[in-house]
Amino acid sequence: MNEEHQHRLYREAGEQFARPIARLARAMERDPDRARDLEQDIHCELFRSFARYEGACSLKTWVYRVAHNVAAEHRLSHGRKPGTVTLDEIEELPSSGDAEHDAAESHAIARARALIRQLPTLDAQVMLLWLEGETGTDIADVTGLSPATVATRVHRLKALIARSLAQPHTEGTRHDQ
Repeated sequence: MNEEHQHRLYREAGEQFARPIARLARAMERDPDRARDLEQDIHCELFRSFARYEGACSLKTWVYRVAHNVAAEHRLSHGRKPGTVTLDEIEELPSSGDAEHDAAESHAIARARALIRQLPTLDAQVMLLWLEGETGTDIADVTGLSPATVATRVHRLKALIARSLAQPHTEGTRHDQ
């Protein structure tokens, strides 16, 4: 692939997917500076990856695979792994945290993001892709899971978030009562 084609693919991807990439970075990283760093890392790797892109999958699938792989690697390399729990172990919705950071977002979105941050990386990726409006098949293409597994995870994650958001939020209060 020539360099001109690589630049064209990157521009096209940027025009179509810059906002979802930014949302992914903010969802995976609470600190605004680290979220910007993650977003930049995704864009850098995305540009590099277009030298290998052969069109075997759609541009959207390629961009989301690269973005979610970089985000997963970021999460692992920055010690974000501690604190994740399985879906069955989540009993309490985390607090929304820094009020200044969350002021621009609704309380429910902040709480949902906090919950997503606690999920294992693959579950967080599935939920974020679903929230972006991706189909089960597209999510399966990006994550490597089967469509049936994606459907099951999405169902469980939606139910978990709905239950958590339906409970009045008081720090330190269990949400399984």
